[in-house]
Amino acid sequence: MPSDLSVRISYFYCASALSGAFSGLLAAAIAEMDGVAGLEGWRWIFILEGLATVCLGVACFFLLIDTPTLSTRWLDPEEIRYLELSIFIKQGGGSRDEDSDRKVNWHDLKMNLTNWRIYVQAYFLLCQSALSYGIKFTLPTITKAMGFANTQAQLLSAPPYVAAAISAVSFAKVSDRFFWRMPFLAIPLAIVAVGYSIILSLNGALEEKKGVAYFSVVLAVIGIYPIQAAAASWNANNIAPASRRAIGIALMNCVGNVGGIVGSFMYLESEKPKYHTGFGLSLAFGGSGLIVALLLEWSYKVANAKKARIADEAKEKYTEAELFKMGDRSPLFKYVL
Repeated sequence: MPSDLSVRISYFYCASALSGAFSGLLAAAIAEMDGVAGLEGWRWIFILEGLATVCLGVACFFLLIDTPTLSTRWLDPEEIRYLELSIFIKQGGGSRDEDSDRKVNWHDLKMNLTNWRIYVQAYFLLCQSALSYGIKFTLPTITKAMGFANTQAQLLSAPPYVAAAISAVSFAKVSDRFFWRMPFLAIPLAIVAVGYSIILSLNGALEEKKGVAYFSVVLAVIGIYPIQAAAASWNANNIAPASRRAIGIALMNCVGNVGGIVGSFMYLESEKPKYHTGFGLSLAFGGSGLIVALLLEWSYKVANAKKARIADEAKEKYTEAELFKMGDRSPLFKYVL
């Protein structure tokens, strides 16, 4: 159902947070294989983790199904019917044409490309991508700068990601409970800003104030991972019908993932351990994202008020089919805040 979308997305992206936790533990363990078969420890990390990924990818081809009707081996008829009704509701109550689903819908593509709110939603993903890539690549380096040895630094990179996974699911559950997206995007962004403000204020004294430094890193990571589910569900909830939503989600991901490029290069080796550029940009992403979230909710409120004023007139002027084709542009479609 649309109201539980954030939780489902958070479960999916929790894998990313938990991978950050277990990758540190795995890396510390696999590094002990240094010299086995004449290979360095870091080579074994790439070989074993890469092999597991490839095997899982092949398995997914056979295990993932396209429709509820293909799930008869583990779902009973009532459960399949429930899922089919959920799809019907997400379609906006319209019928689904399987043949048209396979065709490129140029009208929906145009509607998405001209929907400025999708680009704003993509900015949240850009912020999250930059923040997560940046911290994932540099967290062991940052913990090492606190005075910990290599293995200790790898192990200490795990707890922040465990906390991040718990944070992501918790924020998503409360967001779905109230069916309200903005606060559960804005609060994590504010947490990110606070976390990086603290670590930036240390001015590189990470080893001298390692307790404060580690706390600020954990705080930042706790804020980073709920952003993805909140932004993705907010965007998906406000695009209809399903064919347009699919394109809108893809557009958001396409634009937002540019942040990964920024995050990969914003921690400069020459600035270690102060990382003024990396920490400063991370603070900017958190602060600017918070402001944008508040402004976007305001724009949705204004749009909903405008739609409410012309809803009755629209019912008389357009047929149900015409209103359904309008999707989220329909006067009867109410934006989720």
